[in-house]
Amino acid sequence: MQKPTWRKLAIMFAIVPALGLTACSATGGRVPPSEANASGGTVVSTDRIKVAVITHSAAGDTFWDIVRKGAEEAAAKDNVELQYLSDPDGGRQSQLIEQAVDQGVDGIAVTLAKPDAMTAAMKKATKAGIPIVSMNAGENRFKALGAFAHFGSDDQLAGQATGEKLKESGFKKPICVIQEQGNVGLESRCAGVKKVIPDTEVLYVQGTDMTQVESTATAKLQADQQADAIIGLGAPVTMTLLKAKATTNSKVDIVSFDMNSQLVQEIIAGKVLFTVDQQPWLQGYMAVDALWQNYRGGFTIGGGQATLTGPAIIDKAAAEKITTFAQEGVR
Repeated sequence: MQKPTWRKLAIMFAIVPALGLTACSATGGRVPPSEANASGGTVVSTDRIKVAVITHSAAGDTFWDIVRKGAEEAAAKDNVELQYLSDPDGGRQSQLIEQAVDQGVDGIAVTLAKPDAMTAAMKKATKAGIPIVSMNAGENRFKALGAFAHFGSDDQLAGQATGEKLKESGFKKPICVIQEQGNVGLESRCAGVKKVIPDTEVLYVQGTDMTQVESTATAKLQADQQADAIIGLGAPVTMTLLKAKATTNSKVDIVSFDMNSQLVQEIIAGKVLFTVDQQPWLQGYMAVDALWQNYRGGFTIGGGQATLTGPAIIDKAAAEKITTFAQEGVR
């Protein structure tokens, strides 16, 4: 068997440190001393700016609560007035970008799960001179759409890492559950798994309706006795897959992407083999901080390449070490 390359090893166990940047202001002088804030950190004394974070999150998805916490912490430190807006529909998300442009925000952080729907709005923001970064989804399209930086995981490589880990454990016929059809990131994850394990089957469900997710997964597990693993691409979906497994008494093993505090406990209990974490708190934090760094001194991060926040494989041993952080909603 061919030995794994350094890149494969990196994506299996990626650790991305939080940024600790010091620099000069755009005028050439050092940024004035910071002030203590209520949380015990520091608040910069640069001009207050307004940043819009616009995601494709759906109601009830705990993943985005973590992204938002990261964005809010960076905003508190950077003296940023933060607008957090979201809509899972690509057209309506695009409208939110246009609204932010019309309001004259100083920066926009946006997810590009459906990049084709974002094109016109992104051009409008660029024409207005508003700096843009992307996060979470769109690592292959962000530069073409006008963003100067991207923060997230490489979904194709994350899927391949998942496939490699399953293959090493002897799995041959996994089911990959996509909860939002047309989401390029989710499609890439399953494509990555399928590249390693060709017999991978994709199952589409409606992630905004967990009753439908459970019934569809239950029917699939009852009908397919050959499947040996089922992969949830988000923690709430994976928790629902656990219910479907219990209902059918299936022997299928469960794997996940992303996490929340409940999922961490299920990994520790051995009910979920592992999850593939992309460290969403960092995505929110770094996106807002990058816009502030760009405002204060014209700084850019990533050199025109995506800055990876994952993937990181979280199995039982790793889950036991991060329980506290998961409970605090930062993992």
